[in-house]
Amino acid sequence: MSKYMYSTANLSDKELKDQGNRLFSLRKYEDAIKCYSKAIIKNPTVPSYFTNRALCHLKMKRWDASCQDCRRALDMDSALVKGHFFLGQALLEMENYDEALKHLQRAHDLAREQKLNFGDDIASQLRTARKKRWNFQEEKRIAQEIELMTYLNRLIVQDSNAQIEKVKNNDKLTDEEQQKKISDIERQCDNNTSELNALFAKIDERRRKRDVPDYLCGKISFEILREPVITPSGITYERKDIEEHLQRVGHFDPVTRVKLTQDQLIPNFAMKEVVDSFLQENEWALDY
Repeated sequence: MSKYMYSTANLSDKELKDQGNRLFSLRKYEDAIKCYSKAIIKNPTVPSYFTNRALCHLKMKRWDASCQDCRRALDMDSALVKGHFFLGQALLEMENYDEALKHLQRAHDLAREQKLNFGDDIASQLRTARKKRWNFQEEKRIAQEIELMTYLNRLIVQDSNAQIEKVKNNDKLTDEEQQKKISDIERQCDNNTSELNALFAKIDERRRKRDVPDYLCGKISFEILREPVITPSGITYERKDIEEHLQRVGHFDPVTRVKLTQDQLIPNFAMKEVVDSFLQENEWALDY
């Protein structure tokens, strides 16, 4: 420890950052954090020092610490792609899906505006976040359905018991008549319960298939394609998304970075047919 302290004592903040980068590349995240922390002490006005440290915290699964560093970096530069990207990842791990999506989408938009190439990293995290949020909402819906089914089953049984009690208290009926009515009530109760459970089982079977394949979603908005168009590079986009990209960001394909103009966009009728077919069989996907 003393050797480490001595070796970094006289370094500038930039040299400490470079040392941290070398340690990070060696996966010595704890030592890298120490270097970035020393750089921050010497110069707390550089946002990248905080995002570098945030990434180390991410690697070590310290989600809260990563969030804190990202927020400090974004306070200094709200257009920092890595700040939004790393914050989105940490929030995703903390199951804060709505805020995670907000920052990941912001990172994606800023990367396009600033013409930065993150490959599929940000897009992949966005897809993961959308799916995780969807699955979380599905789990809530399932819990609500189970609660509703339990409640309705309980009502059926309570109603059946009330009818049976009424029959038992009817002195005008013979024992044989009472037994017959009670049997009828119990049989009807069983039938109602079976029908109710079958209905929920059918709903559950349909729900288990609720998954939208990635290839049916746009590569910019990540929503289901409604008006798909294909570029000369062979990439399919949602028309309004790619047109907005061409107008706001630049005349190039967002994925391949090849030069692209609006007149080169061709309607992808085959994909449109596939999407329409999927939506006909899965109306729930309209809310995906």
